[in-house]
Amino acid sequence: MNFKKYNNLVDLFFEQYQKQSKDKIFLSNLKNYSKNFSWEEVNKTVLNLANEIYKIINQGERCLLISENRPEWMISDLSIMLAGGITVPAYTTYVSRDYEYIINDCSPSIIIVSNNEQFDKVKNIYERTPSIKKIISFEKLSGINETAYFNLEDLINNNKKEEIKIQSNAKRSDPACIIYTSGTQGNPKGVILSHGGILSNCEGGYELLKPILENETRFLTWLPLSHSYEHTVQFIQIAVGAKVFYAEGIDKLLKNMSECSPHIMTAVPRFYQNLHQKINSTFNKAKGLKRLLVNKTIKLGTKKFKKHNLSISEKITDFIVEKLVRGKIKKQFGGSLKTFVSGGGALDAEIGTFLNSIGLPTLQGYGLTETSPVVSCNPIDNIKIETVGIPFKCNEVKIAEDGEILVKGENVMLGYWNNEEETKKVLKNSWLHTGDIGKFESNYLRITDRKKDILITPGGDNISPLKIENMLTSLNKIDQAIVYGDNKPYLVALLVLNKEFEQSKENLEKEIEIVNKSLTKIEKIKKYFVIKDNFTIENGMMTPTLKLKRFKIINKYKNNFENLY
Repeated sequence: MNFKKYNNLVDLFFEQYQKQSKDKIFLSNLKNYSKNFSWEEVNKTVLNLANEIYKIINQGERCLLISENRPEWMISDLSIMLAGGITVPAYTTYVSRDYEYIINDCSPSIIIVSNNEQFDKVKNIYERTPSIKKIISFEKLSGINETAYFNLEDLINNNKKEEIKIQSNAKRSDPACIIYTSGTQGNPKGVILSHGGILSNCEGGYELLKPILENETRFLTWLPLSHSYEHTVQFIQIAVGAKVFYAEGIDKLLKNMSECSPHIMTAVPRFYQNLHQKINSTFNKAKGLKRLLVNKTIKLGTKKFKKHNLSISEKITDFIVEKLVRGKIKKQFGGSLKTFVSGGGALDAEIGTFLNSIGLPTLQGYGLTETSPVVSCNPIDNIKIETVGIPFKCNEVKIAEDGEILVKGENVMLGYWNNEEETKKVLKNSWLHTGDIGKFESNYLRITDRKKDILITPGGDNISPLKIENMLTSLNKIDQAIVYGDNKPYLVALLVLNKEFEQSKENLEKEIEIVNKSLTKIEKIKKYFVIKDNFTIENGMMTPTLKLKRFKIINKYKNNFENLY
């Protein structure tokens, strides 16, 4: 497939639409089966909505999109671009002050909301922001003047025939969207991504997935579409003529996987960590023969995954556990899964190995919002889970003298919106300075540290807190962890226990000692304290992509940390 021939993302959609059976279902909402859209219905709705948006905005004006994942999200995104606008996605988990910051920063002409719940979050801001010309909603709104908004349902149900001649004239170098980074500290920055940047990323994604594509590949999507990772995945879905299912939510993923039997699902490391804990917890309850089969499944699966040869007896045993154990596990995930793809943070190698060993293929990739977002990913036929895979051909990757990973290519952002100072800090001579430390091992990229998160001891040694935190949270008893100790005589930790083990703190010391045995003297955790409540998106301590807001957490518990010295 030649992605270089497309001028913009809308061209990609229209060409794929021409190739598809028009009545074939393209987008399915698992929350509401009546909200399914065929390729013809998507095309018609995109044209009609784009025509309405075109009447309101001028070329290059921004349209803020606030919605949970659903078919209308993709439809709106395509419509905005077709009308000459720039999509500005925003997380539904944001609070009013976050929306106010984004609205003040990018001055949108239109705000698109899914329903009253989302509208209520921006209603007061909208009423005092004269630059906003129109509100568009997927469902009917209350508490707003009818002339101030229109409803997509009415547009869909309107049988009025109108000849729509609107065409996209966007070039590959033009902005397609502004995605605000979720920000583990400080205000989010608006990353401007181009049509060509996302198209080049789609090219890399298409080549990666080509070996496992079906006539109608099924995707289950639950990671917010406002995240750059899932935002780009939707254009890969278009490119492969997929059938897309929008999940009800993270709490119903297993149910949804059983319902739609996906081939591919993308997620962030936190999802795989929780999955590992749940499966491990079930395995640990197994007794007798079941326990033996589970142990053999993991042991032999790990040997195969690491490309170690199996003896004849091991091959026979592996054939048995493939049917009795891995087969049952695969059925729980719909029975058709070809691969999980992990991105948006570091996937613990032990977790990745475990999932692959039990029959759940899992690829680890690497990227940033600033790179549209994927830089590299493991190929399906040669996974090296401790790495983030081979760089996509669309970008050039090199390691600076200090070990920092630098990226150059069409996929690199155009810059930060309204923030030339921050742009200059990370974009130098067309090279994006990622802030991540890494190295190459036989063409595979390996992340070793995060430049900003490194702790420095009084002796000048560099320590990666993330590495130690991943080791701590791999223990069944520990759900979340923050390691502290920059310029301190030793390291300490904040721990949140898994709810199942809150009453058994007495053995926690022994488990931490297990981790300490695998660490160097300066990396060992000498002291710790436990807090009761998890860090969540709702309490402001976790980003919408489930990363801990380290800076904010440390500030809140500064006294607790300091009291351990």
